[in-house]
Amino acid sequence: MTETPKKASNIRQAVDFGALVAFMAAYAVNRFARGLDGQEALVQATWVLVGASLIALVVGYVVERRLAPLPLLTGGFALIFGVLTIVFHDPNLLKIKLSIQNGLLAVVLLGSLPLNRYPFKYLLGEAIRITDAGWRGLTLRYGLYFAAVCIVNEIVWRTQSDDAWVAFRGGLWIASAVFGVWQVFFIMKHLIKDDEPTPLSPDTGL
Repeated sequence: MTETPKKASNIRQAVDFGALVAFMAAYAVNRFARGLDGQEALVQATWVLVGASLIALVVGYVVERRLAPLPLLTGGFALIFGVLTIVFHDPNLLKIKLSIQNGLLAVVLLGSLPLNRYPFKYLLGEAIRITDAGWRGLTLRYGLYFAAVCIVNEIVWRTQSDDAWVAFRGGLWIASAVFGVWQVFFIMKHLIKDDEPTPLSPDTGL
């Protein structure tokens, strides 16, 4: 892997993480400094999410000269559900977005395994070069991860407070980063050539 792709990946991860931090900071300001209730604070913070999603997509295009499939998918979901949340003034739409997004990815990835096709290879673009056995293993792992996130998110947002859901959203980014680092060891076993794999976080932070 060349230095340029590494730099682009680092920039993208920084932007994605910054978008999530900005969203959580906006929620905290509206919730605790301005004294808004949880639902109103989420709606107000969604304005930041929509703006951050646009910035992330623009930066991704400028840095990589293309819109990578996975960031485009997740960024698009963030924009669509973010706008819907603002228009209908319903923060539950933002919470459901996480379930629909991850549930869809889980169905596509796990459903592709019996067909011996690996759409995850397309979603990651040219991030890594590994064997078909490696792609199959990654597809299974990430498919199960997305399914787990979908299920847990449904439990959290339906049973817990808005504060708890925002905290869960922040913790999920950390969990996804750890999960991505863990996959490096698996990727190294299936590399086609002596590239240096980078962690592949399943959470863009949006």
